[in-house]
Amino acid sequence: MQFHLDGFRVGDPALRDPAPAPSGDVLDVLIIGCGPAGLTLAAQLAGFPGIRTRIVEQKPGPLELGQADGIACRTMEMFNAFGFADRVEREAYWVNETTFWKPGDGGQIIRHGRVRDTEEGLSEFPHVILNQARVHDFYLELMRNAPTGLVPDYNLRIEDLTIPEDPAEPVTVRLRPVDAEDDSRDEIVRARYVVGCDGARSGVRRAIGRDLKGEAANQAWGVMDVLAYTDFPDIRLKSAIHSAEHGNILIIPREGGYLVRLYIELDKLGENERVASKNITSDQLIAAAQRILHPYTLDVKEVAWWSVYEIGQRLTDKFDDVPAGSEGTRTPRVFIAGDACHTHSPKAGQGMNVSMQDTFNLGWKLAAVLRGIAGPELLHTYSAERQIVAKELIDFDGKFAKMFSARPKTSPDDVDGVDPAEFQQYFVQQGRFTAGTATHYPASVLTGPGTHQALAKGLIVGMRFHSAPVVRLADAKPMHLGHVAEADGRWRIYLFAGADGHGAGSRLARLCEHLEDAADSPLRRHTPEGENIDAVFDVRGVLQAPHDSLSMDDLPGLLWPVKGRFGLRDYEKAFCADPAIDIFDVRGIDRSEGAMVVVRPDQYIAQVLPLDATGDLADYFADVLGARETADA
Repeated sequence: MQFHLDGFRVGDPALRDPAPAPSGDVLDVLIIGCGPAGLTLAAQLAGFPGIRTRIVEQKPGPLELGQADGIACRTMEMFNAFGFADRVEREAYWVNETTFWKPGDGGQIIRHGRVRDTEEGLSEFPHVILNQARVHDFYLELMRNAPTGLVPDYNLRIEDLTIPEDPAEPVTVRLRPVDAEDDSRDEIVRARYVVGCDGARSGVRRAIGRDLKGEAANQAWGVMDVLAYTDFPDIRLKSAIHSAEHGNILIIPREGGYLVRLYIELDKLGENERVASKNITSDQLIAAAQRILHPYTLDVKEVAWWSVYEIGQRLTDKFDDVPAGSEGTRTPRVFIAGDACHTHSPKAGQGMNVSMQDTFNLGWKLAAVLRGIAGPELLHTYSAERQIVAKELIDFDGKFAKMFSARPKTSPDDVDGVDPAEFQQYFVQQGRFTAGTATHYPASVLTGPGTHQALAKGLIVGMRFHSAPVVRLADAKPMHLGHVAEADGRWRIYLFAGADGHGAGSRLARLCEHLEDAADSPLRRHTPEGENIDAVFDVRGVLQAPHDSLSMDDLPGLLWPVKGRFGLRDYEKAFCADPAIDIFDVRGIDRSEGAMVVVRPDQYIAQVLPLDATGDLADYFADVLGARETADA
């Protein structure tokens, strides 16, 4: 964290100075829903004083007990950009290993497998379990501390939404207090953009004519968080249990050392039967869990929360208000995210994670458009990118849920059952997907073709930037390179030095000079006049030589730039390879040629280019952000 740039200040550096609200009666962004998707978006936009954001929620106040609890490695990487991954790590249960149980002789269950929950080196962060309400708390605190001091408005529901034909006119939303009996207390809100994060029964989705389409699996499951005495030995490990005759159960240990979540298979539903008609009680869930765990004891002392649900996978065809085929004639103004556009079973732990990644993708794009850095055409990429990811999730979840719900095979010819070893193998094979690190955006205006991928074989174009250890040159601090990225809407351009180093005449030095001075440099073209040189593009250098053999004053000026009203040097732009875990080796960086790696504000790799590919770099950003005149033109 950096502070004091524009003057010394005391107190908590996370508490930002308040900024005056922009004038006018039209919001820039209205967010409907204070779930994980809505809060992820609100937390991003709260950091921009010039963007007028409001978030509303029909519940009476902040969430106290959430249903979602699994936090994937990729989501932890995102939380680090927001500044609270360390707090989540400290409170959460860490999912380190998973065990698998199957029927043994005599009907009892026996353990048949044990695997790492995520593969070694997949991320520097663990897969963890934490009450969704605590994630909300961290976001809400971040929003309060932001320059805009953003606080949700509760007890409000969306009544209707109108999109005018004139694109210059704002979207109109009618909000109504939840306890209102008529329209006498309705509030009319006008906003340039509206984002529906209002769940599976989304009013915003209905207003733009989108439908959730898919099929139910006609399988009922119960879920409960309990404090219980048990002699089951793996109660503090994530465990998938297939019994011979009594169904299946998934055990998810919770934070705090004692609480545990049980996903319990119930009877299959009839073709037109709904789970609500079964009148299932918590005692029935406990009895089902006891039968599955036999001969082990499960004595439930307290039920903290419980529910029943039906498995189903549903998806909308687009995540915005623009009809398919009309993308060339109009740009989106209303968006949906999270459960409003994709629903699935909770057992794979993807719902909250994918929902937050939806709005992490959308947030920086809205901010770029609203700040005048990019044109509104950029907003088409939200639905194009995230609908593909959601479709992959739906397909995965359908197979995963079906395999988990199936009874164990009784013979090799049993086509309705599943071999427990096959289920374990599928779990391992899909580990990168469940960790959130398998997302791979296809080539597009935002994602380059990967022509020069060989220069950085371990940093795949279209996938998230996979961090690795480095040593900061100025103060010899060991750290992760990816941790310099904050959720601040900025692009990262990492310059990995080649064999010719960073001295005068080297490719790295020439590139830095070009980025500082050339008329077609993205920094000159797209940085607003009067802003710091890294206001839009955060350029970082990574050198091969040991840190103790180099000096800051040998660096190109761009790698220790002058910034702020006092003209202070920024000493945190240059890094060296860590001798213990060399980033050039572990991420396959070409030591001879070096590489330029362009990373989007949502941490996905946009381009890998040679250090001398200044034209390709300029063309890329001209396509993404639009052609702007130079800052001093």
